Amino acid sequence: MLLRLGLWLVIAVFSCVAAATPKVSAGSIKRLEQFPSALVPPRTVDIWLPQGFGRNNKQKYAVLYMHDGQMLFDASSSWNKQEWRVDEVAQQLINNGKVQPFIVVAVHNAGLNRHAEYFPQAPFQALPANTQQALYQLDRQPGQKLFQRQVYSDQYLKFLVTELKPYIDHHYPVYRDSAHTFVMGSSMGGLISAYALAEYPQVFGGAACLSTHWPGVFHSDNNPIPAAFLAYLKNKLPQPGKHKIYFDYGDQTLDAMYPPLQQKVDQLMQQLGYRAPLWQSQFFPGAEHSEQAWAERLAIPLQFLLGQTAKTADAQADLP
Repeated sequence: MLLRLGLWLVIAVFSCVAAATPKVSAGSIKRLEQFPSALVPPRTVDIWLPQGFGRNNKQKYAVLYMHDGQMLFDASSSWNKQEWRVDEVAQQLINNGKVQPFIVVAVHNAGLNRHAEYFPQAPFQALPANTQQALYQLDRQPGQKLFQRQVYSDQYLKFLVTELKPYIDHHYPVYRDSAHTFVMGSSMGGLISAYALAEYPQVFGGAACLSTHWPGVFHSDNNPIPAAFLAYLKNKLPQPGKHKIYFDYGDQTLDAMYPPLQQKVDQLMQQLGYRAPLWQSQFFPGAEHSEQAWAERLAIPLQFLLGQTAKTADAQADLP
């Protein structure tokens, strides 16, 4: 199993290699090649539009920003020949009236820089300096560092909020307020999704964090990172009552590390006053750490975030 996990971790970082626009069986994809940024390395962004998009000039859409965008739509172009099946699942939910109409902004990861880009920066910097330096010395494999550069997730979130979101808001008929703007990811993408909600609660109205990689690295012994994440969440999560937060986890392959850590997060959420229907944490016994596993349960977080038509908190938010 460890060999399989190691292979997954090594290969996954190369999933940002340029490829053809994903083939989808529902809706359509608009690709932005090498979207420029003054904050982070340029990357591909794929925008999924549901069937019938643009036919009704008065129709507006919610927006779901998703990380690891190259793994979401087309198994033929992903490194492990798996996908989240976002287009199929989202379109079916929209067709059945179970979610409000929405688009997906699929942000490709930064390859070898993925770990530095998705690791929440504030809790990392709260660790002692010698611990930070020790983490920077960790190898993903012999001769290849886990962190290819210093953690820069603050810059990544700023890119999403100040560069990418304004582009989407300007070029697509979407709601601009937080009540219609959400973020989702898995593993390290789950971490950065929770971090996005905590850092920008005025921008994101909810986050879905699947198989969240609470260890931060790939060992559990004497690991101070989960405690740092808990301390950060305790101080930075928005007050309960307005934002939606979803967690889930399995117990196989890499997910085998998560049950005791997610249970501590769940205890914290209860202590902070989070309750259903705005908070949900689900355990899927037997589920592994893979796109196939996330696809099988994707309808759950999508309905959690988008299942009721959100009301615009501020009518002025959607004015040019």
